[in-house]
Amino acid sequence: MSKTEHAPETQATKFLKAHKVAFSSHLYAYEEHGGTKVSARELNVDEHAVVKTLIFEDENAKPLIVLMHGDCKVSTKELARQVGCKKIEPCKPEVANRHSGFLVGGTSPFGTKKAMPVFIEKTILDLPLIYINGGRRGYLVGIHPHDILRTLAAKAVDAALPG
Repeated sequence: MSKTEHAPETQATKFLKAHKVAFSSHLYAYEEHGGTKVSARELNVDEHAVVKTLIFEDENAKPLIVLMHGDCKVSTKELARQVGCKKIEPCKPEVANRHSGFLVGGTSPFGTKKAMPVFIEKTILDLPLIYINGGRRGYLVGIHPHDILRTLAAKAVDAALPG
């Protein structure tokens, strides 16, 4: 992050500060459809440590958040089985925006518009530091993964597929 660029104040950073979560700010040049590959490259970190915030819905259109390694995909079948749903599928971008209050590409699990259950891929908890969206496109925060358990009451799942 250059000296002239200040970290933005977002709903996510307000949430982190309110919950006394230590975080580092990382701004980068956002690329449409670049995903975690671009953010990992721009921050010079392993894509496995960049965590995607994904908004899914169950068969009753109830939203939920899934946190997944940047280099992995979510097994919706396995996730549905583990959380006790018949079916889980990704939300359309405009629906995800409505649930979270963030634009797709800038979705953070912190400070969402609606309270939603959060599910975290269990192997994320083994990492010493993760980079997750800070509530704006082109902005990640570095945090300890266990802060997600503490602040969001996230449940660990085993639903990763190789990306």
